[in-house]
Amino acid sequence: MSKNSAIFKDVWKSLWEKLKESLVSVLPVSALVVILSLTPWVDISTHDLCVFMGAAFLLIIGISLFNLGADMAMTPMGQYIGEGLTRSKKSSILLPVAFVMGLLITVAEPDLSVLASQVSAVMNSTALILTVGVGVGIMLLLGVIKILTHADLTSILLYGYMILFCLAALLMDNDETWPLLAMSFDSGGVTTGPITVPFIMALGVGIAMSIGGRNANENSFGLIALCSIGPVAAVLILSMLSTGVPDYAVPDYSMSAILAEGFDDILFGSMADVGKSLVMIVVFFFILQFVILKLPKTKILQIIIGIVYAFIGLVLFMAAVEMAFMPIGYRIGVELAEANPIILIAFSFIIGMVVVLAEPAVHVLNNQVSEITGGEVSRKQMMTALSLGVGASIGLSVIRVYFGFSLLYYLIPGYVISLGLSLFVPRLYTAIAFDSGGVASGPLTSSFILPLVIGSCVCMQGVSNVMELAFGVVAMVAMTPLITIQCLGFKSVIATRRRRNAAFRRILAAKEDTIIYFE
Repeated sequence: MSKNSAIFKDVWKSLWEKLKESLVSVLPVSALVVILSLTPWVDISTHDLCVFMGAAFLLIIGISLFNLGADMAMTPMGQYIGEGLTRSKKSSILLPVAFVMGLLITVAEPDLSVLASQVSAVMNSTALILTVGVGVGIMLLLGVIKILTHADLTSILLYGYMILFCLAALLMDNDETWPLLAMSFDSGGVTTGPITVPFIMALGVGIAMSIGGRNANENSFGLIALCSIGPVAAVLILSMLSTGVPDYAVPDYSMSAILAEGFDDILFGSMADVGKSLVMIVVFFFILQFVILKLPKTKILQIIIGIVYAFIGLVLFMAAVEMAFMPIGYRIGVELAEANPIILIAFSFIIGMVVVLAEPAVHVLNNQVSEITGGEVSRKQMMTALSLGVGASIGLSVIRVYFGFSLLYYLIPGYVISLGLSLFVPRLYTAIAFDSGGVASGPLTSSFILPLVIGSCVCMQGVSNVMELAFGVVAMVAMTPLITIQCLGFKSVIATRRRRNAAFRRILAAKEDTIIYFE
């Protein structure tokens, strides 16, 4: 068998594995929507249901191709840049590169564009995207410094969130701009999606492994966590500089309006958005390749093929969520809120548990966590903790909409608990937990869950309260995994201590004649 044939066979084998993973991921969400359509609570026409199932099929193909492309291109690109620049001892180049890459990959992030489009009535989309990009760039630069200096992540997070809540207090003091608070915290969750996560995590791994050290694996985590803080601070400052908040206008989520554009227009629109995003990253990588990295042709060919897979997969993914998942999510929110808010809360918890399975970046994170920890934190454990956390966050968000109270009633106690747990669990679990918080809030959250909560808010509290009450769900999705995964670490600490104590008791209980005395 020729070398090219072997490579081709390996790619098809990997694609088949990705297809099976994607099927398991998307099927629960699709099944829940179909089952709900058969109940008297939600009326989804046969036409809309068929469109949704077609979109679910595109979603499966899209996630499969993107995950394959991420393995072949996005992850290696980040790792090669991290390793190459670190080993070259050119920190004067590494730090500016980290800032520029943070800015570019954030502007390229599709779920940020989805959020910006849904708040375009109250804030300029371009200004929001660029502000978030600068926030990520600055924090990625600081994250690289943290890896190089082996700084303690927990201390940085404590100071970071103290600054965020101080900025939030200043924003709330302004009667004209305080409704932007929830959207500001949402901006931190949407920045770490399918394009950002593979690259940033691999960049951290590449730098940490190059500088080595006893805690290299632990040191490689935390970049995603830091990159979730920067955008929130940047948008809070941008909100404070705003002169006021215009009236919010609910986007037209009806499927007929979206499909009126035509599938071709939706597909080509997704191609333009994704292509524009990926081109900036690819061009910057190849500039580094010719100037510094100088990788062999075989690796460059693999990266090019991976980029093509990632492009096709992300186009199909974005077209599917725009075509069907956004309108279906909004309709479910409106009709369940009208039928029975209790059923809506229960459904929100269940759909939250399964929707995280379909987030492309979650699979990238789980694979890297399992690999870096040598199986100590398995993919099953990670997925269980994430599912419980995301389910709880969406259920709690709908409860907040129903009773109409501030997002800070959740965020302040939630982050106090999260940061408090970080003082007792192994630092590796803290780093993984704060990384996973950003990863869990991906494009499906902003394009399916957010419209669902907006629909429920329109029904229960009116359009005028959407900015204050409906937004914030992405921030909740980013927060709750911090608690569940650190609880997983706390459980691991207790189990280790019990095993050690049991072993000590067995030693003490050993018969005296089994003990050898040396004189």
